This record gives sequence, C-alpha cells and structure tokens, in this order.
Amino acid sequence: MNKLLLAPSILSADFTRLGEELAACESAKADWIHIDVMDGHFVPNITMGPFIVEACQRATKLPLDVHLMIEKPERHLEAFAKAGASHIIVHIEACPHIHRTLQQIQALGCKAGVALNPGTPVGAIDAVLDEADQVLVMSVNPGYSGQKFISSTVGKVREIRKKLDGLKSPARLEVDGGIDAATLPQMKKAGADAFVAATAIFKHPHGTKAGIKDLQSAIRST
Repeated sequence: MNKLLLAPSILSADFTRLGEELAACESAKADWIHIDVMDGHFVPNITMGPFIVEACQRATKLPLDVHLMIEKPERHLEAFAKAGASHIIVHIEACPHIHRTLQQIQALGCKAGVALNPGTPVGAIDAVLDEADQVLVMSVNPGYSGQKFISSTVGKVREIRKKLDGLKSPARLEVDGGIDAATLPQMKKAGADAFVAATAIFKHPHGTKAGIKDLQSAIRST
C-alpha cells in the first residue's frame, strides 16, 4: 500500500495571499498541492491556467498535482508540464484517445493520471488502469468547491482498489470532492491513498494549518 497523502486544493485558497497559503501548507507538512484547472466548457466554472502553476512552482517545493477539467486537454499538456506540474490528470470523459494522452504526459516527464466523474462507470477506465500513474475519483460533480459528498462514490473507490490490486499496479488512487474529517476515513477504508481537500482546509475556522492537521489526524486514525 502506498503512503497516504494529503493534497490541499488551492481552489478554496485566498488568492490575495497565495504565497502565504502555500507556505502554510508546506509548514504543516502537506504532501502535494492540488491545482484545479477549469475551462468553462467541460465544467461550468473558469479557473487557473499555466501561469498559476508556474507561480506555485516558484512559491513551494511541494509537488504540483494538476487536475485538468478541460476539453481537449492534449492541446495544453506541454504548457502545464513546462509550468512545473509534477502530475497531470485528465478526464476520461474528455479524452477519446486516452492511451495516447497518458503517454504524452509521461513523455513530458510528469506522472499521468486519469479521472472519472461520479456518473461515469469504473469500466470506462479499465483499458488504462495498467498504464496510469494515478486514478482520481471525483466524489462531487466537478466545477465548484464546497459541494456535498456523493456517498455512492465510496463503492467506486472500493471497486477500483480491487482492480488495481489485481493488476499489482502501484498507481495512486486519489479522491477529490467533499473530503473532510468525516468523509476521508470512508474513502481511506475503501482503498484511497491520496486525499484532495479544499474547503475543509482553506475555509477551516482556525486557519489553513488547522485544517491540514485535522485531516492528517483523520488519515492516521484507524
């Protein structure tokens, strides 16, 4: 089993203090920084581009986990890799040539991840489970932070964990959406080993570091 990792998503960070927020994540010993990229087409919202990835790369030593919620992601892979992405995750729903896209990411020197939405069946990614470095299960419909956790996705994580174990794959199984101190243990028990959280960290009443500490405690709990 991989080491369990926490990846604060800067989608909920205070962008007037982004450098300070990243420093707080690093100080609190978060493992990755998760960056949600949205294009206003694949999902309703519009968020960050390569320039934010590049700014984060200059501001932190933590690996940058870049999640592309965009149409035709293959057009932008090189830009995100050059900006400093450590991992690039694309959606199966946006990639008709998913094998080629994952290979492109790996050729750029990044870990390659495949994501699936809550309504997408696990079978949609079966063909690339042995090629992906990461699998990201969305536990909310992508597009906004602060949404309610979709409990049926726990079973999806359990199913993917069984398949990855059957393949003896070292791929990370990551979850994103509504992850907090109550839902994280459910996903951990189902077999997830990387946990993305936005609101639970950056909107914590006692600050970013306290939000990270709470989730780290949930990761350590049995």
